[in-house]
Amino acid sequence: MSKSVAAQPGPGLVGCAAGDGEVVSQTEADPVNVGGETAVRPGERSDSAQRTRPPAGQQSRGAKVKAYVALTKPRVIELLLVTTVPTMFLAERGFPGWWLVVATLIGGATAAGSANVFNMVYDRDIDALMNRTKNRPLVTGEITPRQAMVFAFALGVFAIGWLGLVVNWVSAALCLAAIVMYAVGYTVLLKRHTSQNIVWGGAAGCMPVLIGWSAVTGSLSWAPVLLFGIIFFWTPPHYWPLSMKFKADYTRADVPMLPVVSPDTRVARQMIAYTVAMIACSLALVPVADMGWLYTAAAALSGGWFLWLCIALYRRARHGNPKKLRAMKVFHASITYLTVLFVVIAVDPFLPF
Repeated sequence: MSKSVAAQPGPGLVGCAAGDGEVVSQTEADPVNVGGETAVRPGERSDSAQRTRPPAGQQSRGAKVKAYVALTKPRVIELLLVTTVPTMFLAERGFPGWWLVVATLIGGATAAGSANVFNMVYDRDIDALMNRTKNRPLVTGEITPRQAMVFAFALGVFAIGWLGLVVNWVSAALCLAAIVMYAVGYTVLLKRHTSQNIVWGGAAGCMPVLIGWSAVTGSLSWAPVLLFGIIFFWTPPHYWPLSMKFKADYTRADVPMLPVVSPDTRVARQMIAYTVAMIACSLALVPVADMGWLYTAAAALSGGWFLWLCIALYRRARHGNPKKLRAMKVFHASITYLTVLFVVIAVDPFLPF
């Protein structure tokens, strides 16, 4: 979800989900001289990939399986699932049972994997141009586009059928909506055509909380809508700092992320606005879901801390030195914030007060 995303609770996080589904570890996020490497043309394998990977027909079975797993972006899936389980605990006001939790996670993981594979198939041309994605299996030739499409459809059909038959059809319908929102809405319609791509496209990443809630209750209510809002408003201030760091990558691939087409000060101001809306949703959850004092304190303190970091980023941006923005500090802080919040959401139903 190396150190990475909010897929694992606590400071030793295991994966960072970016808006296009990319996972960036702390060691990956810093070291590459993004502007200094020669771009790889679409469909062409990078030199490193050519040296280390055999042609597709000569791959071992283990290498092939590993390539298919990589297509699903497993560490991104971890982030999605870490928001699902606490939501289920909150919906049940306790533990909903191992079978329901496991069944929902299986369906959610395969649905997310399906959407991620569709994303990789469509984006393989620009993935070849970006340093942090040029070794993906479809760029290196380990998996063909046809094989990937069959795999994506198989995962999607399984996910929807599994959730419908084993959990309920409300969750299955939401699962289908999530796949379409990410694979078509974000990947095809938004990512290459608007600087607000990650704002509206990020809605797909909010769907696991709706799926988790409906898996327990068979319906939706205002509480999961507020959880959806927290993640929706969290996504831009989470992802735009990463886009600031890899601005040259996105420029080379002609992807109009907001930090590519707008001054850093404007990006930072919008991050502050989205963070305020995120905090408002997190505090509105207190009366709506009858949250206790531990959640209330955690939401207020962690939200205030993250807002302060966004304001500090804006102040640094006003000085006009992009090398001193320290954008990745805000990126990693966003992961810590979401992890803390959802860990407390998971704990709150079990407290006696």
